[in-house]
Amino acid sequence: MEARCSSCFFTALLLCRLAGMAQASCDFPAMFNFGDSNSDTGGLSAVFGQAPWPEGETYFHSPAGRYTDGRVVVDFIAESLGLPYLSAYLNSVGSNFSHGANFATAGSTIRPQNTTLQQSGFSPISLDVQYNEFYEFHNRTPVARQKGEVFEKLLPKEEVFSKALYTFDIGQNDLTAGYFMNMSTSEVRAYLPDVLGQFKNIVSYVYSQGGRFFWIHNTGPVGCLPYVMERVPILASQVDPVGCASPFNEVAQDFNRGLKEVVMQLRQELPQAAITYVDVYSVKYSLISHPEIYGFKHPLRTCCGHGGRYNYDIHMGCGATAMVDGEEVMVAKSCDNPALHVNWDGVHFTEAANRQIFKHIRSGLFSDPPVPLSSACLRMPPS
Repeated sequence: MEARCSSCFFTALLLCRLAGMAQASCDFPAMFNFGDSNSDTGGLSAVFGQAPWPEGETYFHSPAGRYTDGRVVVDFIAESLGLPYLSAYLNSVGSNFSHGANFATAGSTIRPQNTTLQQSGFSPISLDVQYNEFYEFHNRTPVARQKGEVFEKLLPKEEVFSKALYTFDIGQNDLTAGYFMNMSTSEVRAYLPDVLGQFKNIVSYVYSQGGRFFWIHNTGPVGCLPYVMERVPILASQVDPVGCASPFNEVAQDFNRGLKEVVMQLRQELPQAAITYVDVYSVKYSLISHPEIYGFKHPLRTCCGHGGRYNYDIHMGCGATAMVDGEEVMVAKSCDNPALHVNWDGVHFTEAANRQIFKHIRSGLFSDPPVPLSSACLRMPPS
């Protein structure tokens, strides 16, 4: 009976603490984001050429460096915090870094791939490179600001770095890189500890540069993405009731369990950090498994593509053209209503899906600790 009462008391105390944290609100003056195409706002486009039309058609009405029809989740996060959309660090034209910077690039991995973008489709700007960019940005900014005028307007003050929110959304490409090199799921599983170890190091490095508030997304159900299902053969028995490839989703869940353990270790090793682990996997899978609840009709079929059972062809990506009767014609077109689709191009989600993801994760219901985004600066008190 005493043990039961103690348990009840602890639960009530925890709920009380969480309620107090939920009511508190942080005032983040900036965001710094690290990631891949799920949060890229122009990095890859600045280096390798702008993502073509119809990228950006829904919200920006023109290509805007994002691999979707509109905004990505990090855009919605910035909006909710009252911040401007993040400028890509690699974009030298028209950028404003006074409220943070985005180091993410499409195709990025945690672990360097040692290949070119043309060879593998993966970005050479892996997470360690993104950290190096952040390190240089942090250490050169005070010197540049001393010049005054436009430099003071476009670069953050030194105190901003310790008060900013640091967001991470990366890891998906580390899994698919193995599959695309014809590795088995067991071989991909075997290198996960190394990937997670490198991720842990980068978070620690950011902490050493003054970062204190971390919002870390796990990886999504890669086995539900057409670009994986079309390229990596599986048995019919390995397809789940929703139509996704179970082996690839199981490895993603293994990665996420390891990531959560890494976050727990970091909380012990970085005592002044507030680290929130965000389960975007569950939200994304819910959109695909119960699309009608969220207003979607086509959970697996891509909106922008061409051919095949998923409207996806690896050789004819979104916006691809072909010569028809001597005239260049776009054959991989956008669908009539992207808001009815979860998947945009076989790899990325639509703005409508990204909005749903954000709506779910902002409350804290999918976070550990379960605090809302607005309270991500608050550390969970010791129990």
